[in-house]
Amino acid sequence: MNAVGIDVSKGKSMVIVMRPFGEIVVPPFEVTHSACELSKLADLLKSLPGETKVVMECTGSYHIPVANALYYAGIFVSPVHSMLIHNFGNNTIRKVKTDKADAVKIANYAIQNWLDLKAYVPEEDIRKMLKAYSRQYNKYNKIKTSLKNNLISIVDQSFPDVNKLFTSPAREEDGHQKWVDFVQKFWHAECISSLSKSVFFDRYKRWCNRMGYCYRQSSADKIYAFSKECSCTIHKSESTELLVKQATLQLNAVSESQNILFKEMHRIAQSLPEYPVVHNFFGVGDVLASQIIAEIGDIRRFPKKTSLVCFAGLESPPDQSGAVDRKSREVSKKGSPHLRKALFQVMDCLIKHAPVNEPIYRFLDKKRAEGKHYYCYMTAGSAKFLRIYYARVKEYLDTYYQA
Repeated sequence: MNAVGIDVSKGKSMVIVMRPFGEIVVPPFEVTHSACELSKLADLLKSLPGETKVVMECTGSYHIPVANALYYAGIFVSPVHSMLIHNFGNNTIRKVKTDKADAVKIANYAIQNWLDLKAYVPEEDIRKMLKAYSRQYNKYNKIKTSLKNNLISIVDQSFPDVNKLFTSPAREEDGHQKWVDFVQKFWHAECISSLSKSVFFDRYKRWCNRMGYCYRQSSADKIYAFSKECSCTIHKSESTELLVKQATLQLNAVSESQNILFKEMHRIAQSLPEYPVVHNFFGVGDVLASQIIAEIGDIRRFPKKTSLVCFAGLESPPDQSGAVDRKSREVSKKGSPHLRKALFQVMDCLIKHAPVNEPIYRFLDKKRAEGKHYYCYMTAGSAKFLRIYYARVKEYLDTYYQA
């Protein structure tokens, strides 16, 4: 048996081949992640006598080129969670952290767990792309929230609380919000209060027509009256105009980019067979359906529903020592934080709308009636959602692929 330990880093890896009892077959050597180098590595491993298994840490996306190259060369590859490697064989009080030492540790892990290693199967390109779009959408959403808060803090000095006058959602075609475009045009309260009613109504109506927004006379009256009562802390000037307009331009640019990402993410998700089943869950819209599918991936890779719950980090590991057996335990949170966030949003929607015919809401309401803490019943509801998700989607996919 040849246990190959690969310590993966960005652009290069440290490789060692070992056998039981510490026998070194191939001393540690460095391999870059170029096609030529990985091909030579595959040829070397295939030339070794006996069974060969390669083990490496799951390091974001850095290990994927190595895993794919060896997998398509017909070599057994098993990416392992980094925490399993970290907690393995720490039988020393002296901390040693080098690439060679890590490669040796990974090889020893492969020898110790030889029969339990799980074979690597490359993820489908479409699911890989969907996850990439989902992660980018989340990053743009954080930037958008930051820029929106920044714009509000600026406008609160030139036109306080103007954003509260508008309730219309973001436009589907470009992601713009009406209040953001409005303050780009009317960036100071005096831009309105200095005008007569008729002049403002005319300008506001022409602006709505040009920008594609709905014009209502009652809204125009409300805006004009509000501008008259505003107490601004910065004066109307060219510097103020520049400050507000630059903030609105940045926010609109990010909103447009995020909207483009969402449309492509949604298109990719719709091409997957389980999309209609996932979208049919109460509280799961276009965005959350795409994100949940992206984070979970192919449900068939989970042998049972508890595996999916553990993948999300929503399981409660036992906590017992001697006579102490704690019944109230925290979830591990060792899984995907992106999936937990999406599930929390689904639970929040269920709580707000209270659909009594939904089994997940009834479960949430039961836990809430028992006096459970908010985060406790929200977490329990998320785990319940995943168990139902596993059953429905797996049954649908089994029927889909058998047809």
